[in-house]
Amino acid sequence: MDANVAGAKGWLKQNAVLVVLGLALAASAALLLSLASGLTFFQDTWDFLINRRGFTARAFLEPHSEHIVVIPVAIEQLLLRLFGMTSAMPEFVVLTILLLVTAVLVFVYVRRRVGPWPALMAAVLLLFLGPAWQVLLWPFEIGFVGSTLFGVAMLLALDRGDRRWDIAACVFLAISLGFSSLGLAFAVGAVVDVFQRRRSQGLRRAYVAAVPLLLYAAWYVGWGHDAESHLSLHNVLVSPRFVAEGLVASVDSLLALSTIAGEAIGRSVWGIPLLAALIALLIYGQVRKPSLSPRLWPVVASAATFWFLAGFSYFPGREAYSSRYLYAGAAFVLLVAADLLKGVRFGRWALLVGGLIAVAAAAFNLTPLREGRDFLKRETALTRSDLAAIEIAHRTVDPAFGLTPEIAGTSYLANVQAGEYLTAVGEYGSPAYSPAELANAPEADRQQADVVLAHALPVEIETSGKGKPRRGKCVSVPGGAGSSAAPLRLRPGTTRIELVAGGPATIRLRRFAVSEYPLVTKGIPGGSTTRLRIPSDSVVRPWRLQVEAAQKAIVCR
Repeated sequence: MDANVAGAKGWLKQNAVLVVLGLALAASAALLLSLASGLTFFQDTWDFLINRRGFTARAFLEPHSEHIVVIPVAIEQLLLRLFGMTSAMPEFVVLTILLLVTAVLVFVYVRRRVGPWPALMAAVLLLFLGPAWQVLLWPFEIGFVGSTLFGVAMLLALDRGDRRWDIAACVFLAISLGFSSLGLAFAVGAVVDVFQRRRSQGLRRAYVAAVPLLLYAAWYVGWGHDAESHLSLHNVLVSPRFVAEGLVASVDSLLALSTIAGEAIGRSVWGIPLLAALIALLIYGQVRKPSLSPRLWPVVASAATFWFLAGFSYFPGREAYSSRYLYAGAAFVLLVAADLLKGVRFGRWALLVGGLIAVAAAAFNLTPLREGRDFLKRETALTRSDLAAIEIAHRTVDPAFGLTPEIAGTSYLANVQAGEYLTAVGEYGSPAYSPAELANAPEADRQQADVVLAHALPVEIETSGKGKPRRGKCVSVPGGAGSSAAPLRLRPGTTRIELVAGGPATIRLRRFAVSEYPLVTKGIPGGSTTRLRIPSDSVVRPWRLQVEAAQKAIVCR
């Protein structure tokens, strides 16, 4: 028994780093999946769900925001066919797996250069990189994560320096490029590696970079050149500043010094000190080990290419400190730092201080991660409300009806058009609120659903001069302050509202909302007749009408 205990203790001591890494991976997975619970599809994901469902060349090869997205589209189609569209959780599971594998590869890369404990710190910082919440909590960023994962795998394969691993590096690079155009950064790193070893191995290794780049070039000639480009002379000229800001923002996020406001990462005041710290790190590495590792230059080339390409394609919303750029930027910083310090062995106190800093940074970075999740939670509520309204109005909604920001209450549903969305729902199920869920949703969500529903049906209001009263059931609505306290129940059909002579009136309408009237028509002239036409839909819940006027109104249904 004592021998078994001693053996277990010895194994634990020998593999302590791997045990802690396993715990960190498990904690990160549990955290990310718990934060993802209840979230639905967001922004660009709708383009894949609605417009790229078919098994066609266009679906897979058409660029998205200048990026190749072959593999992300393939993943999306596979998940749709396996799990449908009722829940986004399968996407989050795939994203989480890719994030965990990327952290493990970064751990391996750093361990080869500076040892296991610094490698563990690097992995922990990447696993809990809260300022990069758009990547950690938005499955659409599988493209960036996949490119980073297989790019790091390529760098690890190139470390081996033999033919078998060169072939693996070629395959990894091709996959990295298939996820997104971020793979171009790693392709440049592969070119640098081939050039570095040309004297000892010649150019017979050129295929490592050439084959993937030729595949990418074929895609670009066939489809990629049609993508909207933001390349400009101004962007090229100011790109060095963009690169510096990207470098600072990435280090900033690793050390939990960034701030977050809504969906954007704020600028840091730590820019100059952090740049000074990076220079000091370089000097320290040179003092401890004067010769730079040749493996540094492929990584530096990849990192520089990443930031320069991002700078070349800049437009408002793509700032260097944007959340979606921080993940790849932080990974590059960790890889470069590992190569700068290659061969340096840290003492116990240095490891202790570094470990405390890593744990503290990971803990502080939970705040922007939670705030990012709160933002996505608010967007999820709006999304489910808006889509529920489209489904309720499916009998009469125009197939070209779109969720513009003015109607949807958010700019993140611009890719949704009613016809294609309803077709997707028929094939794969609905992520929207059901009518019962909508009726019990928060008031703000119900109000938003009323706005979309009125535009989707659509509800029509037409005011004209006083005409002949229609036969039917009529109700007299008294004027004055008390008129606002008597909403009328309306069913689908045409309602006639006659105002006697007097001042202007206001007509208010709601359906799922209970405390406010989100649909308001002001300035109805006295002595006029207004026809309110409400098409029938799939829900029996009545509408509520309120007429506010100083004079009497007659409502006939």
